[in-house]
Amino acid sequence: MRRLERLVRRLRRRPRPRTIALLAAYNEERFIRGCLEHLIGQGVEVYLIDNGSTDGTARIAEEYLGRGLVAIEPFPREGGVYRWREILERKEELSRSLDAEWFIHVDADEILLPPRSRQTLASALAEAQEAGYNAVDFREFVFVPTRESPDHDHPDYQKTMRWYYPFQPAPGPRLMRAWRRQEGPVGLGSRGGHRLNFPGMRLYPEKFLMKHYLFLSVPHLLSKYGNRSFRKEELERGWHGWRAGLDERRITLPSERELKTCGPDGTLDFSNPRTRHIAAGWTAGE
Repeated sequence: MRRLERLVRRLRRRPRPRTIALLAAYNEERFIRGCLEHLIGQGVEVYLIDNGSTDGTARIAEEYLGRGLVAIEPFPREGGVYRWREILERKEELSRSLDAEWFIHVDADEILLPPRSRQTLASALAEAQEAGYNAVDFREFVFVPTRESPDHDHPDYQKTMRWYYPFQPAPGPRLMRAWRRQEGPVGLGSRGGHRLNFPGMRLYPEKFLMKHYLFLSVPHLLSKYGNRSFRKEELERGWHGWRAGLDERRITLPSERELKTCGPDGTLDFSNPRTRHIAAGWTAGE
């Protein structure tokens, strides 16, 4: 305990290392404001890659330029195809060229949190760095609408959509989303954005947290994933999962009884995680 107290005092005296979240978005006007405000409030700056959005995503993001948003970089969506590997490789390039100590790979429908409630993401990463670590893994909590409460397509979705399931398809680290600056590749582009791999990697033993809001209603689900096109080579790698074969006729929302409930204090329970997404049963051929 005394050692921890001394560490906390040292961290308070030192300037926190600059952290930049690398956020790619396509037509995420529902999520972009909440995502930016959360990250900036956590002491993290944001670099946005706008993947050819045709809605208000870029317009909303522009409000935050100079107020925590570093830049908005256009990334054309050629032929309407989602080029995930190229986006991830661009994030890797940015992590070697931008002037920051830590980088976070994040999507607009994700809320990333430190392991303890009294921390911020920035202070928790500074603590990991002080302890000699250079990579961080996250635990995933997936929030979804339910049969009893099917529509949360509004700005206050985080307050009203409180039902979730912890997700861990296999043992071991799977969401290695934050890393300390490296001179070479970190493996983000070759592993679908899930795992990192670089020389001298030291994974922080304490898990950070991710609240993942896959969709806010069935119409939102269909508009977000129903007509999305993916590159053949990415599908052959097993990337994108249920998103690549969504069948509207098979969609059945879970009951609240099948899920955990996030209480007023925000506590999340990772016991008995699901190994398959609920939406995995909504694809053709399942």
